Amino acid sequence: MIVKRLRQKNNWSQEQVATMSGLSIRTIQRVEKGESASLETLKSLASVFETDVSKLTEEITVIDKKSEKWKEQPVWLKFLFFGVRSRKLALALEVIALIIAFILWVMKGNTDAIFAILIITYITAILTRYADNKRLWDI
Repeated sequence: MIVKRLRQKNNWSQEQVATMSGLSIRTIQRVEKGESASLETLKSLASVFETDVSKLTEEITVIDKKSEKWKEQPVWLKFLFFGVRSRKLALALEVIALIIAFILWVMKGNTDAIFAILIITYITAILTRYADNKRLWDI
């Protein structure tokens, strides 16, 4: 869930969020771990973060390229992620490249092209995982 990211973005402790929302610290911890939360809990948290309940249940999928965290990243990453803002798009590019490679292989296409597409797919996968590990996907 996105609750932990929102809390950290506001520089709030779990205790502060619990107090502001009227929930227990244990409930905040469970929600941040991704455990299920009641609609009332989500409504309380949405009120604290001034957002919609649906926002709290969606995944973090977009890189905020104006953030300080993004500006600190190496130039090669910024270059290779040019035009790619969402994790969903990065994953879609991986799948599309694999499908193209498979179609070329079935049609007995150029093996150099298949190899190049597979390398591009691998690089895209590595970059996406790198962004995951660096927590670059933001709200």
